[in-house]
Amino acid sequence: MAKNSQSIQAIRGMHDVLPEQSPLWHYVEQNIREVLSAYGYNEIRLPIVEKTALFKRAIGEVTDIVEKEMYTFEDRNGDSLTLRPEGTAGCLRACLEHGLLHNQVHRLWYLGPMFRHERPQKGRYRQFYQLGVETYGMAAADIDTEIITLATRLWKNLGIADKLQLQLNSLGTIEERARYREKLVEYFNHYQDQLDEDSQRRLTTNPLRILDTKNPKMKTVVENAPSLMDYLGDESRSHFQMLTDNLDTLGICYQINPRLVRGLDYYSKTVFEWVTDELGAQGTVCAGGRYDGLIEQLGGKNNYAIGFALGMERLLSLVELLDDVPIASSVDVYMIRVGEKAEKQGLVFAEKIRDQLPQLKLQVNCNAGSFKSQFKKADKSGAKFAIIIGEDEADNNNIAVKFLREIQPQQTLSYKAAIEFLDTQLK
Repeated sequence: MAKNSQSIQAIRGMHDVLPEQSPLWHYVEQNIREVLSAYGYNEIRLPIVEKTALFKRAIGEVTDIVEKEMYTFEDRNGDSLTLRPEGTAGCLRACLEHGLLHNQVHRLWYLGPMFRHERPQKGRYRQFYQLGVETYGMAAADIDTEIITLATRLWKNLGIADKLQLQLNSLGTIEERARYREKLVEYFNHYQDQLDEDSQRRLTTNPLRILDTKNPKMKTVVENAPSLMDYLGDESRSHFQMLTDNLDTLGICYQINPRLVRGLDYYSKTVFEWVTDELGAQGTVCAGGRYDGLIEQLGGKNNYAIGFALGMERLLSLVELLDDVPIASSVDVYMIRVGEKAEKQGLVFAEKIRDQLPQLKLQVNCNAGSFKSQFKKADKSGAKFAIIIGEDEADNNNIAVKFLREIQPQQTLSYKAAIEFLDTQLK
């Protein structure tokens, strides 16, 4: 049988993260964990596959995600399952299933892959990674303030605060939005000949999404549309005023954008986005809002919730624009061993180092090779030091320490002195 010469490649829109890219991911993920920990948020880990009904009920059947973008299939039992297109619904399902929302408040986060069958382009993939932050059980605007402040701190820690702009809006309650929807449909019906095909479809399914159109030909029509702010009740206005007052007190800059509606049906009151003009068309890096009604929609008791989702690929693209990203090398010390006795002693000494300096990243040369070839590997590893065991060192129970990034004299030390040296130098 003839072999198929065509190689198997990754699925379009689902990309690999290669070893040279991983340190940047680790750096950003570590910053995320540190900030979330500082605010008292706890990690929750969720399944990638959920029942299709969860997303239809949560997101809405007449949304682009459910209608066009979900990866849905039947399993062997005939159940309809879906690769998660977003994380909020699954997180809320888990909290309801395990009784976490009964007279409790929770601050949660998760990080992992999501899946949508979209047209792949830079910053938009079919498998993409998202950080989700969700809070439950808190009604006042101070929790809205907290998660916005949390994200702002992350931007500062990563050095990208000047590349992002915060936009805010309020969608009010479901009842307020329903009254506004009637006025909006009435307005757009007068301009149907100026609406593109997508907007004409949304006119009967989700007219608020027309406000979020990226079609420049519709700019004037959208700008002259009624404003949702004019249809908010006193409680919604007060909630939004408290949020903006808090942000003013904290010195967090924002822009009120009355056309900001978000893409999912479950949002109410506060909605927000961080946008950038540094990434071309994919300008939204982080977005979220309050979704108090979704808990009841999924079978729970009426409660309060607010959260956001952050696109990791877009965040990484912003960090990559910085001139100096402080990413640590994946190796601190590279061990060179030449000769049979040195190879055996090196294995023992390497484990002693790992026992006494567990935070040190030590890579041992394997597959032998000459001094010259091993030095090349040591230099390529990015290590700060090479520790060398040759025949002389093995006979005298010593090692040599060579600086790889500085001009310093090579030192010959006992095993104990070498460990003390490395501990001091790499702190």
